[in-house]
Amino acid sequence: MSLRLGYGTNGLTDLRLDDALTLLADLGYDGVGLTLDHMHLDPMTPGLAARTRLVARRLDRLGLEVAVETGARYVLDPRRKHGPSLLDPDPEQRAVRTGLLVRAVRVAADLGAHAVHCFSGIRPPGMPEDTAWKLLAHALGPVLDAAESAGVPLAVEPEPGHLLATLADFHRLRTELGSPAVLGLTLDIGHCQCLEPLSPADCVRAAAPWLRHVQIEDMRRGVHEHLPFGDGEIDFPPVLKALAGTGYRGLTVVELPRHSHAGPELAARSLQFLREGGRR
Repeated sequence: MSLRLGYGTNGLTDLRLDDALTLLADLGYDGVGLTLDHMHLDPMTPGLAARTRLVARRLDRLGLEVAVETGARYVLDPRRKHGPSLLDPDPEQRAVRTGLLVRAVRVAADLGAHAVHCFSGIRPPGMPEDTAWKLLAHALGPVLDAAESAGVPLAVEPEPGHLLATLADFHRLRTELGSPAVLGLTLDIGHCQCLEPLSPADCVRAAAPWLRHVQIEDMRRGVHEHLPFGDGEIDFPPVLKALAGTGYRGLTVVELPRHSHAGPELAARSLQFLREGGRR
């Protein structure tokens, strides 16, 4: 098939990073969605540049492409999932998240990644929506500058429950920022099934001009739960056909962050499912 397939390390957290990369290469994946986290290329501990060089060499030896993902749950705060966010009421806390994303851009450049993924965060209670959008645009400014300098696209993901939850929200942010060329989209196929008015295949076609990164898994309508292929409701052959038809050449990364206990088995099953065209 024409798609370049990867698997997310957030679904392999029971494995050391080198073991996870070796597994994916042995299975025949084209690449990896690398979530920067305490167990996989920790972005918050000393020696990041040297450790990144080692990972870059390992990826090269294994022939794996890479996208850098930033959805680690507690990498910044051990008590707040995904906190602090780009929408934190405290400007110093927002700056902590911005700093992490700038660091992720540098890591991505050093790894030769095709994109850096991020998301908006949840609008805090009591914060007016217009204020939240202004804070988001301002907080992303340094990240976009870093991405432009590094030549690595920033791919924002619409995330259920977040301020930026839908494709329409992505376009609102793009307009707010003046449509910078470096700003692209992470499209999660399961999220399309969960809450978009269009079918997942139609979402792919609508998103094609801005597509910089793709995540894929099964899901049910109205339920934000990442499921192994076959356990949800998505009709995958039209989705895979639509993706191939866009000419998108980045990675399409399987994202099963709550299934790490069965990561090696699911990585093998997922690759077979996608290579066979997504037929149940």
